[in-house]
Amino acid sequence: MPRIIYRHEPALRFIVSTIGEPGQRQFFLQVKSAAGLNAVTLEKGQVVALTERFEDLIRELRRGKLASATDLATPATLDDQPMELPIESDFTVGVISISWETEQVIVNIQAATQDDELLIDDLDFGPDLIVAHLKIHQVKGFCERSKSIINAGRPQCPFCALPVDPLGHLCPRANGYRR
Repeated sequence: MPRIIYRHEPALRFIVSTIGEPGQRQFFLQVKSAAGLNAVTLEKGQVVALTERFEDLIRELRRGKLASATDLATPATLDDQPMELPIESDFTVGVISISWETEQVIVNIQAATQDDELLIDDLDFGPDLIVAHLKIHQVKGFCERSKSIINAGRPQCPFCALPVDPLGHLCPRANGYRR
């Protein structure tokens, strides 16, 4: 099957958002540039991992003096606007890679496959791919937005750390009693 590569060089928007109520939310990553608009679905755990990796990257750039002091000092550009319509998922995210090249954060987002191996060398065949070029202030803004979205989910049980539904939950640490 021929591969479709969506290029956002530079990306104007790179956001995460959800649709649905806590416990039933579907997570989306939306990327926009002059080339177009893409939305992909992903898991909450992938959003958490991506946010952590972005924060690690910024720390490493600062520690290794790999980015200019101006870029690192630029405050986050927080995009708190809703996703743009229509919201149609191009694919489900499988593998995400992040790299730092020519003063930009390059994010490769590949569609899920059976083996989830990142295939960016073969341009003709493989799962669909989104390539987004971001500035550091966009990455910082993404991290702030994703943390607020993640924290807007169901609260955690103080005893077992599992999510608690509005009606409570059967806590394994309480031998199945409802908390």
